[in-house]
Order: sequence, then structure tokens, then C-alpha cells
Amino acid sequence: MRFTLRQLEIFVAVAQSGSASRAAERLALSQSATSTALAELEKAYSQMLFDRVGKTLRLNDTGQWLLARAAELLDRAQELEDSLSSQRAMGPLRLGASLTIGNYLATLFVADFLKRHEDSRVQLAVHNSSDIVAAVARFELDLGLVEGDIQHPDVVAEPWLRDELVVFAAPGHPLAGKKRLSRQEVLACDWILREPGSGTRSTVEHAFGGDRQHLRVRLELEHTEAIKRAVEAGLGLGCISRLALRDAFRRGSLVELAVQDLDLRRAFYLVRHRHKYISGGLATLIEHIRAFTGDATSTDDIALAPVL
Repeated sequence: MRFTLRQLEIFVAVAQSGSASRAAERLALSQSATSTALAELEKAYSQMLFDRVGKTLRLNDTGQWLLARAAELLDRAQELEDSLSSQRAMGPLRLGASLTIGNYLATLFVADFLKRHEDSRVQLAVHNSSDIVAAVARFELDLGLVEGDIQHPDVVAEPWLRDELVVFAAPGHPLAGKKRLSRQEVLACDWILREPGSGTRSTVEHAFGGDRQHLRVRLELEHTEAIKRAVEAGLGLGCISRLALRDAFRRGSLVELAVQDLDLRRAFYLVRHRHKYISGGLATLIEHIRAFTGDATSTDDIALAPVL
């Protein structure tokens, strides 16, 4: 065999980081050792794996082909290492979640998972949906939990839960208290929305269809709590998951607006790379996530402790 697991580990790190120097830092190696290992791997098979563009290394077609298989082989090797070390094959699990899921659900089932599996370790990254999907596609995450429409050729998306966005306002807003609103009435208002690339923003724009160009977006924010505060301050209307608004509606600090002909339903998905090896630990985590939400088919069915 003309390659070593270490060479494959270095190759994957370079592919994910885009440079030998960043890969060396990630693996606690010298840059020369990293570059040498990569060069030896390419030389052993007379195959270039990267296109060199200045100091940047970009995967070519051969490198893309190898990345999926090398990542799978390293996952299997890690599982074997964990089993031999009596770690019950859990290993470090890399989980990613969109901001809505990460802030309101993921921390709950991850905490429960860690209590039930004391030898396990979980790294939880919380970013917008497009960033999570991209990280899964690069094998930087073992599993992602995202919302909205998933369009990536290398990613498999499995439906998990239904969710619904809600248009909302401060109690003192001129539209508050009206039983039914038209699109024209809400389009005439200022809006505070999530940033482009988030599943929430995509769902809002899809719901408005051709009218999306008329949305008066006054402020874009990356966090749902910040949007809630801005709406409470009277800066405009917001639209986020009903899951994130339960306590605000209960307290009366925010109110729901009913808008005609506006479908804000969406789905939450479990996403993984289509060539990702499902280790014993990852299979256990996926099973735990589904068991944690039980028979719930919608986020409305999940009981959450109220925030006072």
C-alpha cells in the first residue's frame, strides 16, 4: 500500500482548509512536513490532487473523487481506534445546526445525549443553513440540522420536523390587533429579517414570491433574539419561527399578525454527505435525535420549558 492514514489525514485537512499552512496549524505539524506528505502522496500515484493558484490549493477532479473516500476511510479508522481504546465507538461527533434549531432544540437533545452516553463527545457548530450544508459537503461536519429547501448535489436531506414562520409586531404597531391583513398592508411596512443564506430568509422570500422585491428590509440580523428585540423596539415587522416566539406571545411583548395567502410552512432536515460513513456513534446520535422528539411531527408538538 503506497499511502498512509497520516497522508490521507493531511490531504483531507488541506482540502478543507485550502492551504498547507492552515492544515499544518490544524494538525499541529510543521508546514514543511505537511507539504512533504502531500507531495509524497501525489508522487506515489503520479496524480495531482490540487490546482495550485498562488498560495491557494484547489481540489481538482481527482482530488474531489479522493476526498469523499479518504474522509470515509478516516472515519472508519477513528471508529476502530475508539473501539480498541474502549471508548464504545462514540468518538468526537461533529454536529452542525441552523440558528433556529441550534438555539431552541439542539442544545436540549445534545445535553440529553451526553448524559446518556458519558464517554461521548459532541462538537456543536451553530450557523445559518447554507453554511451548515456547505460544511457537511466538505466533510467538516458529520451531521447537519437545517431548515428550508436543500439544494446540494453531495448532500442527502432526510425530513425531520415541520415548522412554521410567523409574521409578528410590537403590540403598539398600527397593524397589531387587526384580524386579517393583506400582503399590500404588510409590504407597506418596514421589516427586520434574517440575513440572506439563512433558511428563515429563504422561506420568507419564497412565501412572498414575486412580491419579495417589494419587501422594505430596514435591518438584517443574524440572530432571532436580536430580531425580536428590534421588533419590540418598534423598528418594523419580523418573521421567524413560531418556536422562537412562544414566550414572547405568552408575555404579550410581541403579537402575531395574520396575513392572507402567505404560506410560511417549512421543514427541518437532517443532512449528511451522501458518501459519509455512518459510524456506530453517529448512528446512535441520529437515533437519539429522532427519539428525543418522539411522536412529534411539528415543532408545535414539542414541549419546551417557558423562559421567564
